[in-house]
Amino acid sequence: MYIKGVNLGNWLVLEKWMSPALFEGTSAEDEYYLPRQLPKDVYTARIQIHRSEYITERDFAQIRSFGMNMVRIPVPYFIFGDCPPFIGCISELDKAFNWADRYGLKVLIDLHTVPSSQNGFDNGGLSGVCKWAQQPESVEFTLQVLEKLSERYAAHPALWGIEVVNEPLLESAWDTMNIEERYPAVDKEMAEGTAPGPLDFLKNFYIEAYHRMRKYLPEEKAIVIHDGYDLTAWKGFMQEDSFQNVVLDTHQYLMFAEQNGCEQTLEAYLRYIRETLTPALEEMSQHFPLICGEWSLFNSLVCGHDTKGGQSVLNGIQGMSTETFTPEEKKEIYSQLAEAQLAAWKKGIGNFYWNYKLLLDTVNNPDWIGWDCWDLGRCIASGWFPSDRQI
Repeated sequence: MYIKGVNLGNWLVLEKWMSPALFEGTSAEDEYYLPRQLPKDVYTARIQIHRSEYITERDFAQIRSFGMNMVRIPVPYFIFGDCPPFIGCISELDKAFNWADRYGLKVLIDLHTVPSSQNGFDNGGLSGVCKWAQQPESVEFTLQVLEKLSERYAAHPALWGIEVVNEPLLESAWDTMNIEERYPAVDKEMAEGTAPGPLDFLKNFYIEAYHRMRKYLPEEKAIVIHDGYDLTAWKGFMQEDSFQNVVLDTHQYLMFAEQNGCEQTLEAYLRYIRETLTPALEEMSQHFPLICGEWSLFNSLVCGHDTKGGQSVLNGIQGMSTETFTPEEKKEIYSQLAEAQLAAWKKGIGNFYWNYKLLLDTVNNPDWIGWDCWDLGRCIASGWFPSDRQI
């Protein structure tokens, strides 16, 4: 089965830019500080309402109607409700599995956050802090969460696999991501010692996680490892017969290509996809079954200005006041980028678009021009994908 998937981001793991209203009345930039800046009853109400309304049964039916066959569901390390002040969300994931089964979708569980963060991103739950790999107790807690998830869903017919950890940041990508400046830490003392995880640590973690998860997961269920933004670092890893059905996940965004020097023109984007990205995917597909777990059409060209790697007004990067392109020109740019990227993902076993939906007004709020493409529904409604709507 070739995977045609979409992410359910901002449902069980919050991202402020995708749903700013949840953070109103606070200065919080991430999920760690939100419950610490709101009264408990207000925080509880916001979270419960958001989770009950953001994704429902109807969304799974809609996703299936788009021609999709799988969803990737980001979940937090506090999913089991054992890390106050955060509220667990295992009941929501249970519902998601039953909805997926009802509408013929498979599920990839993505452990999106870990204690003390694996990357320092806002979507890692704690901006500007990256110390998980330095804390054996946090690593052990993460392994226990993976064991519990594996045991709980191993026999569920909708489970396709479990991703061990999302986007752990390796040394090779640290400078490009510019964590300290892009995601300034609120608590400087907490952030002291922040550093990327070493490759050897991550390899050992993946091996330990595999063995613990395979105690519960049959071999037909995939165990997914992320490349840490260093795709070719994993040649020869976990190739022994003792490791079965290990899938490598890479996240490929055009905004990262921009950070690495790609010109912000349609021709340059297409050349990058054709001459840099596609050969790398083809090479690594010789070592692992390969998925692109996150990608989108987002780019600075359509935004009309350099977004500096996907930064927004929330990062102090002001957007354009008017659209740079006509609707027809915009459709042409997005359509060409969609077709080129979809062809590239065929070097692997599938892809997951980021994201299914976005609670952001990109029409009436000029700061968000060009950000509409993060919403799959808007992409399909606007005709930016191939006419058969198959991702």
